[in-house]
Amino acid sequence: MATLGIHKDFLLEFAKLEKPVQKRVHEIFDKFRAHQHAGLHLEKPANPRDPRIRTIRVSKFMRGVVLAPESGSSFLLLKVMPHDEAIAWALSHRASVNSATQGIELRDDIALERAVADARVAAPARADLLFTHVSDGELIRLGIDPDLLPLVRDFSNEAQLDALRKFLPEQQYDVLAGLAAGLTPEEVWRESVAVHAEADAAEMPRSPAQDELAAAMARSQSRIAVLSGPEELLDILSRPFDAWRVFLHPSQRRIAYRPSYNGPARVTGGPGTGKTVVALHRALHLARRLPADTPDGSILLTTFTRDLATDLRRNLQLLVPDEPLRAKVQVVNVDALANRFVRAERKEALNILTSQKEIHSRWSRIISRVGVDLSEVFLDQEWRQVVLAQDLRTPEAYLKASRSGRGTALNPLRRAQVWRAVEAFTRELRQAGEWTFLQVCAEAARLVEPRADRPFRHVVVDEAQDLHPAQWRLLRALVGPGPDDLFIAGDTHQRIYGNKVSLRSLGLSVTGRSHRLRVNYRTTQEILRWSATLLTDEKPDDMDGGTESLSGFRSVLRGAQPELRGAAVKSEEVEDLVAAISQWIADGVLPSEIGVAVRYLQFGREIAHALEQAGRPVHVLGAGREPGEGVRIGTMHRMKGLEFRCVAVAGVSEGVLPMASALTPEAVDAQQHRDDVLRELSLLFVACTRARETLRVSWHGAPSPFLGL
Repeated sequence: MATLGIHKDFLLEFAKLEKPVQKRVHEIFDKFRAHQHAGLHLEKPANPRDPRIRTIRVSKFMRGVVLAPESGSSFLLLKVMPHDEAIAWALSHRASVNSATQGIELRDDIALERAVADARVAAPARADLLFTHVSDGELIRLGIDPDLLPLVRDFSNEAQLDALRKFLPEQQYDVLAGLAAGLTPEEVWRESVAVHAEADAAEMPRSPAQDELAAAMARSQSRIAVLSGPEELLDILSRPFDAWRVFLHPSQRRIAYRPSYNGPARVTGGPGTGKTVVALHRALHLARRLPADTPDGSILLTTFTRDLATDLRRNLQLLVPDEPLRAKVQVVNVDALANRFVRAERKEALNILTSQKEIHSRWSRIISRVGVDLSEVFLDQEWRQVVLAQDLRTPEAYLKASRSGRGTALNPLRRAQVWRAVEAFTRELRQAGEWTFLQVCAEAARLVEPRADRPFRHVVVDEAQDLHPAQWRLLRALVGPGPDDLFIAGDTHQRIYGNKVSLRSLGLSVTGRSHRLRVNYRTTQEILRWSATLLTDEKPDDMDGGTESLSGFRSVLRGAQPELRGAAVKSEEVEDLVAAISQWIADGVLPSEIGVAVRYLQFGREIAHALEQAGRPVHVLGAGREPGEGVRIGTMHRMKGLEFRCVAVAGVSEGVLPMASALTPEAVDAQQHRDDVLRELSLLFVACTRARETLRVSWHGAPSPFLGL
């Protein structure tokens, strides 16, 4: 049977082909898999750069491009394009093997030869060139072809490197981009070179009968899917974009499929770096290792909100079609799980108080009753960020507790007043038979902690940055300490709910087991750079006593610059937005591939109404029904964890971002005010980085100060 590989880039292109062409592609390449390709008329172009490249007729107007060696039974599908474009591509491109990773690379030989020739006659070397700090020997060790060194030496800025990205071999571009982003040669070696060799050794040892192309494809798991049978071919071609999403770069694969960690492990990284995909693959790896008689649901895959848990469940289904194996993983958000434990203990449903307005009203009544001279906002935050965060149960414990991160100092007398207010507040909730989510989590942790039989073998946590210490205590209690107990994925640049935590203080040491991802696979470099400028001066904590940075964070994708659009009044902004979305749809973007993010839902509903009036289908996220084919509209909070080809962030106006009602007055608590502003800024950053290809940011009236305009 032939070995058939599909290049990752083709999957995205396949998704855009017309359905009859997709069907024909599947028929043709199923014959390759069955080794019945002799009658398929593989044609060798005249004078190709690579004698192994062939083309094949797909339809009257479309041709496929295949790498097909003279001997052996391995084939690599590279492209399906209009006839003339396919022939031109086949004539100019060559497949080569990277000298450092031994994986397959595709290169545009004609374009590169022209660029190298231009570089050879360029001005002599200058001190301000991009790679003067890296020797020729280091570049060659990292896999840069010696014949490309004149070109590499001619780069004076990242823009020149980016301009040649589509011509450079992908692995070599990745190395150069890492060096240009400020990584040392050793860091690039670890993150972009060595990981390929590790993945090859761990994943697919070469058999003696394997031909050279099959061996090279096996060493290119981050870019090529090697198919094992007809079912896998059908599965990948029936959902090409989903299949592309679960590809793992070797740096990700090394983390996800490490045989075992001797305790809690963590992966961090900016948006689009694949943290969630790594977490999903880690859950799959742990499930495969369970004994056959292990009960279903022995692995917990959890996150902060119900919507994110639903998205995790959907992605796990894509990654693990095998139902018995998938059943080993239970997907539920932390609050729902806590509710389940407490409800089972009390044998009754819990009345959860969810309205922040009602919570503040209760604090206001208590302030009047006990006579404390502090605001309801301050008391609520003190209760959540100090009392519940540290599980303080007595006034003595509160008197001695650290209040690090709280901006208003409290002497012992004031602490005593706060404690009286806290006791009155919790007593009032208890008498009303009401709970807050955090109280439920704290109670669930108390119920689970004494148990000898822990509910789970392993716990995998996504979007960890938004969890409260009470939720972390529950997660720690759910699984016994030991190898592979917790696997944690998160990014504090994307913290949008204001919860801060020190993992170490909760008995979760990740020292020596913490990994950072730097390469974005979702958002273009242009969108990423612009979005990162929002957080230029911010260095949030890393949940383990240090700080996080976007240093070295980069994208492998390129596209247009974000569009910034101001309007005089709201109606003008909405009208302009409807026209932009209509143009995206006219350009071939599906309505469901478009997201509109707003700070408050009422503005989203107004945009939805305007789109419906223009005949555009819409779906308002959180409306209690399954998404249809319409443009997705939701608050910035709802956009967390989602991604779209095109994103419009609307209403980014002064007074809206930051939203005044979301900020603690500076006079009440200066530190909390700064934290609240950072949370609003992170919310905008999250919304903007939902875009894969196109980002549009608009406002009416004065723009938000976050935009720096």
